[in-house]
Amino acid sequence: MILEIIRRNEGIKRSAVTSLTNLTQPSVHRIIDTLLESEYLALGSDVIEGRGKPSKELQLNPVAAYTIGISVNTDSASFCLCDFNCSVVYEEVLDIPPVDRSRTLVLLKERAWRAMKDAGIPRGKLVGVGFAMAGFFVGPHRYFNAPEPLRNWSLVDISTELSALFEAPVWTENNATTGAIGEAILGAGLTHPTFGYLSFNYGFGAGVVINGKPLFGSFGNAGEISRVYTNKEGRHRPALGELILRLQDRNVAVSGIRDLRLHFDPEWPGVQEWVAEVSPYLNRAIDAMWAVIDPSAIVFGGELPEGLGKLLLKVEPTPRVVRMGAPAEFPQILLSQIKGDPAVIGAALIPLKELYFD
Repeated sequence: MILEIIRRNEGIKRSAVTSLTNLTQPSVHRIIDTLLESEYLALGSDVIEGRGKPSKELQLNPVAAYTIGISVNTDSASFCLCDFNCSVVYEEVLDIPPVDRSRTLVLLKERAWRAMKDAGIPRGKLVGVGFAMAGFFVGPHRYFNAPEPLRNWSLVDISTELSALFEAPVWTENNATTGAIGEAILGAGLTHPTFGYLSFNYGFGAGVVINGKPLFGSFGNAGEISRVYTNKEGRHRPALGELILRLQDRNVAVSGIRDLRLHFDPEWPGVQEWVAEVSPYLNRAIDAMWAVIDPSAIVFGGELPEGLGKLLLKVEPTPRVVRMGAPAEFPQILLSQIKGDPAVIGAALIPLKELYFD
């Protein structure tokens, strides 16, 4: 709790921490002393208030611990390193498609070890690995059932493979959930404790954050928003894989999701038609989240190109029935402001959140 308070209030004074807890001042001071001695916290600049003796700012010590985040998408795989301050210190996209699982995992390990060595990070400082991939969980061991392009990654024990490779604790989550976790810690969650996260990837998924905490569900599949569509409606949902097919039919040279994100042009033929087609299905997802979790915001994230996101923000919402002249509060619709791949950043943050931050 103390670490979370300091994370959210960077530069807070020791004397200001107690009022944000349910603990006594001596207890808070004792905990802070212990965290300073164990080097999870560090002292910053002097804070001068009034005529009293200046007090030091409290800060998380960024070198106290590190994590690795891994994200596997339909046409790319990436990893990043995060420090104890929840900051990304390195991020890399592999230059091969993740067709061969074993080869991709070994390459991820080699590149991650090299990045840690180049950054001067001892392996003993690695406290966990977070892994993100599209798909839903099945069975008691929570194996991924991924989209067809990731068939080689489906229904296998990814967690055990990663644990053996990295010799560290491993957390596995759907990429929409890790995107929501990244948003909760670094993005919209700083001002919207309860929000919905729509993840635009090869498919279309969602994550849910309630009062600052991600919702996983009984089977780990909370936010599997594509289930609100019938099989016939599936191709009309706002999945980027479907958009790529429409663009390729119009001779637009787009090789995959990453290519779409890097080079998206709103003037491409077929873009406006696709936005019009998916609009009612996008609204259905928004309305479902609004009805069930009552969020103050819904964030458009995942691998959504910024230019396409701006077009989707202009989609007219579902017409509302206003009762007694007093409409219900509608959530803000926002574009994610997280730079890079939000799924891989969120994956790296899971071990920190689970081990250190309440």
